[in-house]
This record gives sequence, structure tokens and C-alpha cells, in this order.
Amino acid sequence: MTDSMFKTAEGRRLAYNRIAGAEPGVVFLGGFKSDKEGSKALHLEAWARAQGRAFLRFDYSGHGRSSGAFTDGSVGDWTADAAAVVLGLTKGPQVLVGSSMGGWIALLLARHHPESVAGLVTIAAAPDFTEDDMWAGFSRAERESLMTQGWITQPSEYGEPYIITRHLIEDGRKNLVLRSPLRVDAPVRMLQGTADADVKRSVALRLLDHLDGPDIHLEFVQGADHRFSDPRCLAVISRALGEVLAHTEFQ
Repeated sequence: MTDSMFKTAEGRRLAYNRIAGAEPGVVFLGGFKSDKEGSKALHLEAWARAQGRAFLRFDYSGHGRSSGAFTDGSVGDWTADAAAVVLGLTKGPQVLVGSSMGGWIALLLARHHPESVAGLVTIAAAPDFTEDDMWAGFSRAERESLMTQGWITQPSEYGEPYIITRHLIEDGRKNLVLRSPLRVDAPVRMLQGTADADVKRSVALRLLDHLDGPDIHLEFVQGADHRFSDPRCLAVISRALGEVLAHTEFQ
């Protein structure tokens, strides 16, 4: 499928793929340094097509085929990207499927644009990870280097080392969701693998305890890792998404 491009108010050009279908549609929000060509995004697109359901996947700025440099971005920028495409490319409230950082961004959208959220499915959601995982895990020397030179590198199991910028950390502090009340009136299904080496089970439990809403469920999948993308996990995502869609009042 050929990419389309969406230009945001800030001038960023975001690559996206969209299929028409029944509403509410589904929007996939990818993770940190991931893109719209990942296995979960493509699986959900195929699922939506088979269901006759509208679907959208896109690349944040600095990711995949979108404009900009990854090192210039932050959670706030990528949340603004997500809001721009949801508000500009979809019709009515959408079900947001957020993977890892995408789960954090989905929660921010639910906070700032609740009228645009019909439901949430989070996959190994990583709310506040720039503060609670990155900053909290840095040594004193790493913190000093980050603040003076503006960046440090961190190893990654998914390819080249991450370049972590001071902007990423400081902007993350402006977008934390676990420090103040967060209510989501739409149905929420949170999925978490027990073998996830990047997001601990305690994070999922903390989020469950923190969220306030009438229909919030957390499901642990024994042995699933952070990728959450083997056939068994993809089936779990599809089931959770179908359950959320069945519980929306917008059907």
C-alpha cells in the first residue's frame, strides 16, 4: 500500500496508511523508535479489513517514513502528531491501540481529547517511562552528561543504541500521567506479558490502580515478551480489540 502524507500545523509530514470501514475506527499507536510497518500494526490492519472496520496506522515524526529526526522529538511532540492524525484523518471517536510508548500516548489522548476516544487497548503500556525507567536508572555520571552535552547513548536490544536527549527527558516530565488523576470513561483493556524485560508487571498494576473508569481490565499473558507479536499474542490483541468495540456505545 502506498503511503499518504499528512502535514501537521507544526509543518511535520507524517506518513500514514488508512482503510475505510465501519466506525468507530481503530488507530494504532506504535512504540519508541518503532514504525507503522511492524507486525502488530500490519496484523491489526488485516483484522480490520476482514471486519470491514476503519483503520489507521502512521509514523510519528522522526520515525519510519515521516519527516524529522528522531533525536529532535519527544513524547509531547509525538502525542501532538497522534492528536493531529486522529482529529484530522478519522471520523468520530476512535479505538486507540497503543503499544509500549504508544500506550502512554493513548492515555494522553484520552486525557486531552476524551471526546475522540471510543476505547483503549494498551499493549505493554509504558507510561512515564522517560522518568521512571530512563532517568531513574541513569547513573550520576550519565545524568551529568545528559544535562551538560544534551544527550547520552543507551544500548538497545532492537538495533542501534538509543540516543536519549535532554529534551526527551524534560519534555517527558511535562506529560506524566501517573502523578495526577486520570479518568477514562471509555472501555479499556490492558495487555501485559509476564516475560516482558522492558516493562515490569508492577507498571501494569500501578496503571490499573491509577486509572479511574467504569470498564477497565488488565490481562497478563504468561511467557509473552515486550514485542507481544507472536501468533498467540496477536490473537489476544484481536480478541481484546473486539471486546472493546463490542462495549462502545458508538457501535
